[in-house]
Amino acid sequence: QVQLVESGGGLVQAGGSLRLSCAASGRTFSSHYMGWFRQAPGNEREFVAAIKWSGGSTYYTDSVKGRFTISRDYAKNTVFLQMNSLKPADTAVYSCAVSFWVGRFPIVGHEYAYWGQGTQVTVSS
Repeated sequence: QVQLVESGGGLVQAGGSLRLSCAASGRTFSSHYMGWFRQAPGNEREFVAAIKWSGGSTYYTDSVKGRFTISRDYAKNTVFLQMNSLKPADTAVYSCAVSFWVGRFPIVGHEYAYWGQGTQVTVSS
């Protein structure tokens, strides 16, 4: 089993920044991806960003490119999402997840095996 605990959400004004963290514990692994998804009320869950644990390559959805940065602390089994230039449209519950997908970057929810509980991000205008 894998446990994922997110932190760092909150309320911020448009144009501000937040940094989300996701600490993984439990089963150890080295060949996997960690990703961030978000879901706003009334909307479907949306892929935000992912990082390949081995090597650190990254992938982003178009709407956050240039504003969000995903990174990881290999030693602490923690992934981060630095969010800058936040917009009201970024308001959502953000969840991290672990994928053992092989091949291309996993960008769909069912390609992820474990999920955190989520953290609320609210951007006011």
